[in-house]
Amino acid sequence: MTTAIDDSTVAFIDALPKVELHVHLVGSASIATVLELSRRHPGGGVPTTEEELRSFYTFRDFPHFARVYRAVNQLVREPEDVATLVLGLARDLAPQGSRYVELQVTPYAHHVVGMPMREVTEALDLAARRSLAEHGVDMAYIFDIPGEYGEEAAKITVEHALQEPPAALVGFGIGGIEQERPKYRDAYRSAFSAARAAGLHSVPHGGEMSGPETIWEVIEGYGAERIGHGINCLADPRLVAHLRDTQLPLDVCPTSNVCTGQIAHIEDHPLPRMLEEGLYVTLNSDDPPMFATTLADEYRVVAEVFGFGKSELAQLARNGVRASYMAEDRKQSMLTEIDGLLTGA
Repeated sequence: MTTAIDDSTVAFIDALPKVELHVHLVGSASIATVLELSRRHPGGGVPTTEEELRSFYTFRDFPHFARVYRAVNQLVREPEDVATLVLGLARDLAPQGSRYVELQVTPYAHHVVGMPMREVTEALDLAARRSLAEHGVDMAYIFDIPGEYGEEAAKITVEHALQEPPAALVGFGIGGIEQERPKYRDAYRSAFSAARAAGLHSVPHGGEMSGPETIWEVIEGYGAERIGHGINCLADPRLVAHLRDTQLPLDVCPTSNVCTGQIAHIEDHPLPRMLEEGLYVTLNSDDPPMFATTLADEYRVVAEVFGFGKSELAQLARNGVRASYMAEDRKQSMLTEIDGLLTGA
């Protein structure tokens, strides 16, 4: 049952230092940014008015969401568009208390519209520098494979990661429709092996729209160090025990799961049970404007729906900091700040 939270909790959430570990480049585009791009590159099937675009973002299920996402993705045709999206995310996150972001970028999407690797990387580097200088947001990147596109997508993604990486590249992932992955298993395992050998962290999606078998595959086949979503882990007690024992972080995005039809109602979300089981959970927004949410809103949602108090909210923020790949001194600084906010220091 949803209950209103008091003003002091609202203020606490607003002041809480946060990190965003699971957000996608195209999915982070605000309504205003998408409208700008759709008018700049007309004819792609994306609405050019705010009312139509908001209706466009009403998703029937995950395949429908994936089709809409691809349509918006087709608007990103030039390096300038890439930089615009990164800077827009930094601008949107800064007022929410977010200090650090690991932004998921899909190089294959830029490849298919003809953008050279070097130009994409230059745009990401420029945007990372400006995000920090102009908004105080430290931007890191994760390159992800769109899982339904197979061997070519894996090859292009890993080539970009190894040959023309942005300076702030920290991780390698995979997203998209999980049910399409098994037929490309060897290609995806090989891509992750090469990325990990080059020093990139393995941060694949798993268990968002399929069952525990996908989570086991990203653990055993991809060497996952952190998993996107993982919400269907609870169906397998052995997997739950493994996740609890290893404290493998799960980046959970509650509003996203409802909007894409993975969870029927927010009250049914497994987040509270995941925490009760002793699992390591971080809180994130995924594709915030598409789901009419923000990172700060996700903290408000768990406070209102699940009754999380300041201690639980602070612990979720700590989890995000510790699970991130930011520098250790930055981590310690943020953790100290979170503790001070909680105690009133």
